[in-house]
Amino acid sequence: MLHHVRPTGVAAHGFAPNSGLEITPHFLDMVIGHVVEEGYQLVSLTEAASRLKGEGPVERPFAVFTLDDGYEDNFVHAWPVFRRHNCPFTIFVAPKIIDGTCELWWRGLEAVIAGAPQVKGVLDGSGFELDTRSDASKQTAFKRLYWPVRSMPEHRQREWIRQFCAHHGVDLDAQCRSEAMTWEDVRQIAADPLCTIGAHTVNHYAIAKLPADEALAEVTQSRSRIADELGRVPDVFAYPYGDPDSAGPRDFDLIREAGFAAAVTTRKGLIFPAHKDHLTALPRLSLNGGYQKLRYVDVLLSGSAFALWNGFKRVSVA
Repeated sequence: MLHHVRPTGVAAHGFAPNSGLEITPHFLDMVIGHVVEEGYQLVSLTEAASRLKGEGPVERPFAVFTLDDGYEDNFVHAWPVFRRHNCPFTIFVAPKIIDGTCELWWRGLEAVIAGAPQVKGVLDGSGFELDTRSDASKQTAFKRLYWPVRSMPEHRQREWIRQFCAHHGVDLDAQCRSEAMTWEDVRQIAADPLCTIGAHTVNHYAIAKLPADEALAEVTQSRSRIADELGRVPDVFAYPYGDPDSAGPRDFDLIREAGFAAAVTTRKGLIFPAHKDHLTALPRLSLNGGYQKLRYVDVLLSGSAFALWNGFKRVSVA
């Protein structure tokens, strides 16, 4: 699982609270080469799902590369790396991000704190006023606000971040537009046989927090919009955020009933044969910008960390 791939990578110092979502093209290049050297076959997510269902040969372990949201750096910096390795990849796009009108609230929160010596607002019914003059104080402020904002109901969260950013002079739409691919970019990259475009809701909402009818609408409208733009219907899906609080058993059933061939979470783990019965709840390994060394990749590929994390269960879908 990746998000941003760009040469700046992770800031070596200073305030960069979302840097875990960024890796460099060089590191991506190394990882792809490394998994091939380790004997993994590079396949698409659709092919992986087919193999789990017993519809294709599984001669050796396989690896699937996925990118969430639809950022411009995927088009500019990641795509050439995948082409160089002839590596299939899937980009899950949220149409409102591609439109440039989605509230990337975690980036908005970072931008406000990065650009101000002090931030003010109201959260959970109480006012706050936080010093943000130093990198350390900025980091403290981000930690203070991030989880309360992330835990808000989805619509309230977006209202709150728009008000907070507007008050501090940050234009959320301009920020989104500067980060995202355009629809023309998506059409160009989707024309590459290596690329699969998947759905990711319309508004990048955590669907577990929505009523079932709204969650289904987010899913189906995302698929329809992508189909209208690209001329083909996506058959794979990624849950925004993807953790157990953002996607659970109800949502796995919803995605299956909506007709998707496979869906990925951010639950940590490797794929095992038993996942054939849980194709809409597949785990992923995150390539974290703070750990851009192949020795960390080897730990992930071993599965040892996830054995402990998942209580020695191979399949985590509860």
